[in-house]
Amino acid sequence: MTASHSDSLVVLFGATAGAYGAKLGSDERELILLVWQVVDLHSKKVGTLHKSLVKADNLDLSDQCREVSGLTPEGLGKAEPLDRVLQQFSQLVSSDLKVLGRSSYTLCSDGQLLIRQVLHPETSKKNFLLSDCFYSFFDLRKEFHTCYPSSAAVKDQTIKTMAEYLGLGTDEAEEDFGVWQVKTMVAIIFSMLSEDHAFTEPETVKYKYETGPCSKSETVDSETVIRARGLPWQSSDQDIARFFKGLNIAKGGVALCLNSQGRRNGEALVRFVNSEQRDLALERHKHHMGSRYIEVYKATGEEFLKIAGGTSNEVAQFLSKENQVIIRMRGLPFTATQEDVLGFLGPECPVTGGKEGLLFVKYPDGRPTGDAFVLFSCEEYAQNALKKHKEILGKRYIELFRSTAAEVQQVLNRYMSTPLIPTLPTPIIPVIPPPYTIATGSIRDCVRLRGLPYTAGIDDILEFMGDATGDIKPHGVHMVLNQQGRPSGDAFIQMKSADKAFMVAQKCHKKMMKDRYVEVFQCSGEEMNFVLMGGTLNRSGLSPPPCKLPCLSPPAYAAFQTAAVIPAEAAALYQPQALLPTTRTPQASAAAPPTVTYYPAQAAQLYMNYTAYYPSPPVSPTTVGYLAAPPGAVAAAATATHTPILPQPGALVRMQGLPYNTGMKEILSFFQGYQLQADSILMLYNFSGQPSGEALVTFPSLDLAKKAVAERNGQLLGSCCVQLYLV
Repeated sequence: MTASHSDSLVVLFGATAGAYGAKLGSDERELILLVWQVVDLHSKKVGTLHKSLVKADNLDLSDQCREVSGLTPEGLGKAEPLDRVLQQFSQLVSSDLKVLGRSSYTLCSDGQLLIRQVLHPETSKKNFLLSDCFYSFFDLRKEFHTCYPSSAAVKDQTIKTMAEYLGLGTDEAEEDFGVWQVKTMVAIIFSMLSEDHAFTEPETVKYKYETGPCSKSETVDSETVIRARGLPWQSSDQDIARFFKGLNIAKGGVALCLNSQGRRNGEALVRFVNSEQRDLALERHKHHMGSRYIEVYKATGEEFLKIAGGTSNEVAQFLSKENQVIIRMRGLPFTATQEDVLGFLGPECPVTGGKEGLLFVKYPDGRPTGDAFVLFSCEEYAQNALKKHKEILGKRYIELFRSTAAEVQQVLNRYMSTPLIPTLPTPIIPVIPPPYTIATGSIRDCVRLRGLPYTAGIDDILEFMGDATGDIKPHGVHMVLNQQGRPSGDAFIQMKSADKAFMVAQKCHKKMMKDRYVEVFQCSGEEMNFVLMGGTLNRSGLSPPPCKLPCLSPPAYAAFQTAAVIPAEAAALYQPQALLPTTRTPQASAAAPPTVTYYPAQAAQLYMNYTAYYPSPPVSPTTVGYLAAPPGAVAAAATATHTPILPQPGALVRMQGLPYNTGMKEILSFFQGYQLQADSILMLYNFSGQPSGEALVTFPSLDLAKKAVAERNGQLLGSCCVQLYLV
């Protein structure tokens, strides 16, 4: 039994099979030793000193462990496993308390690491519960500094330095490893008690992660936030909290990051209650979640608020019911009502508050997106709901996933901030291609840098490359940014020759930059463009981009695309260099006069899908690699005639709810009698290159478009009811 004002302390010391001291627990090694002794704070008597070896699953001891502890795999092989040792610990502590005539106790350890970084993570991974006594403890270093303010800073304290400060004996060789540490800690405690020090404010470990909303108006200390990367896509906030078990995450402090399609991208921002907890979290860099290792980096409060913060009163009201399990539903029919969703879920998984526990996600103009969030009061109801994953509602199968308050905010923020297609003006403006273009040849005179620190800049890259900096072509450094305009961790460098690129790749591969090693691959300009358009490149070769189809999807339809407005005076157009990496001879390039390409200004106002990567100004060329190039013949024809691959001038009608196998022939048949041509139809695709179920149709006149909407809206195409909207 424990209490805030306990009458006894249990002095606890432990060691793992790996790192010792300040790095205890940072290498995920298992506990192999526990030593403890009960101290009566009133009578200043002590119980029996107990030492227990722990049999780890992996008995391969580090050199430091062998040297410091003197333990051997053979000796540990005869010990009990951790769960049995902890049972013995509880029984022996209770027995000692009875002898001393005491009933309550609190643990006291040398610092935070044994409790937070070893015991809690290991027991969580091994799926057994720690008793309540391990959720409250005194940090002897903090208590010592409180009692003796002139002593060294808490982070610099050790058992030995505290003993030396008090003039206690420090000959560790006289006792077994662990025994000396506990005896010395007990002597330090008695010295503090003689100074009338009171142990009244223990450290606490949260029993579970608390969900909750976050407002954009909150102030979030950047010293409390980390970014976790490499998470399994199906990870929930509870999974992430379990990964950081032992550390105190702030309420609503797990924000899962979404990609441009609204799907989880394997990253999360986590906010802790203070900087001390954040620093301990950074020590879990490359610890494992299942079979995957998770990277942990510093992040900022601004980044956290961008993902988790919200301003919507509707969302705030929805999330005001605390400690609810949130489920996200995706793929709902656009006509689905609250009654439909409640009926789909059924009585076995009642929604908290009925209709009040449902939140439909909509576009700014009120159109449904097919997404909704649902609240459940307990884990059992949520599990029952998840069993309905991919069951049918109407004519569509519905996906269900665990979600978080931060994801609710993020999804709503993205949809509600999505701009609609503006009115398309018709003046024609000339656009002159920029003087610098990305190389497109097959000569492997480029290198790709992967895994750069997010804080790395051009100067860091030049320093990283050392003597090879002089072999970089002018304007040859291309920092690759993500869709939020932040560094992605990638860069491309154009070298003066293939030999120079080869030498750099050999010399710099896996060389350290700051605290990270950087991978360096030799590649060609063609491969560079290939990656900028969504493909992947590593030492095993190339993998194709996610699609090779035209992908013009204004964010009014594909809500998660970054609203990147294409400026009228710059790279707003489809530049042949960016779309088609065709190789031209130097002679031809030199002889070709600067061309002026004309495009309707409507293109300048259209919002387009960029690839996940694009070069950063001003060092990089201003050409932009789009998601995918149109088929060669179409692009060549467009280039030759200066005709953009866009709907022709006229009145636009948006079609929604198309069967996914719909082609132009079916749409022409649907609009039979409305004077349409095949080039009047633009099929829309998602980021995976799959049909989105939508299309843009250009009618010869506004009157004809209005007539089509009035007569054909709600009609069937195949088995689907098609919705028509005049844009």
